[in-house]
Amino acid sequence: MRKRGIYFLTILSLIFAACSSNESDPAETNDDEPPQVVDKSQNLLSTGASANDILSNSNFDRLLIEATYAPGFRPTDEAMSNFQDYLRTHTFKTNIEVTYRELDATGEETLTLNEIDDLEQENRTAYNDGTTLAIYIFFADAPSEGDDLDEGLVTLGAVYRNTSMVIFESTVKTLAGRSLLITTEDVETATLNHEFGHLFGLVNLGTVPINNHEDPEAENHCNVDPCLMRAQLEFGPANKAIAVSHSKIHSSCSLNGNFLIEQMEFQVSRGNAATPELDSECRLDLENNGGRPSIDS
Repeated sequence: MRKRGIYFLTILSLIFAACSSNESDPAETNDDEPPQVVDKSQNLLSTGASANDILSNSNFDRLLIEATYAPGFRPTDEAMSNFQDYLRTHTFKTNIEVTYRELDATGEETLTLNEIDDLEQENRTAYNDGTTLAIYIFFADAPSEGDDLDEGLVTLGAVYRNTSMVIFESTVKTLAGRSLLITTEDVETATLNHEFGHLFGLVNLGTVPINNHEDPEAENHCNVDPCLMRAQLEFGPANKAIAVSHSKIHSSCSLNGNFLIEQMEFQVSRGNAATPELDSECRLDLENNGGRPSIDS
């Protein structure tokens, strides 16, 4: 009987040892597995390069928007809802997800595009994956370098890659706070929509115009009045341009805050919605490049 007990204990010991050997230590497993490599290449292209992919569902049927922001500068829920409505109006993307993440304060008085790009490379986590197309937006706590509020030279937003944009939220709040007619939500919506219009490839920035409506004095902007993409909303080269040397990054647009506020106030005073819409020429261009047809087309 004693031998049987010893034999039984021996079997249990062997079973336990076998089970233990099959259980892997998480730390050892992580060391043995090769590090996961994220393919960022398709998110490092020039502005407008992904226009068709954004507008159509041919290659990507889901849109993931990674919205990062400095403490105290998260965009309003209303503006982000309006922004998603804008995307669904002009694209075939119905599966749109927005994630929010608070970053550390930049601690900067102003921000250059170099610094904004560095922040993106450090903090961005969402990249194209399978049929998901990822967009990165940073809502900044400092104005753009070179802004002069007294002279009316203020920048609300800028795009600098095919899936990257910055909203100068501190400037948005400052300008909206000076108006009795326009809210922060209004300015955020107009800025987001205008800048994303460039990611749509407007005007002649990856989406070829059906008819010529590009302003000859302001590249990649519309000459039709009124239009969300019209040239007057943008700082032309004679006034201000954002450009950097490394990684061939440059901004295709630097949105003129004071002029936009004036136009939005004019719209509201006439009983119209504050945020400008895309004109028929821009909508026609988007439809031709895979976008959703307009209701009135």
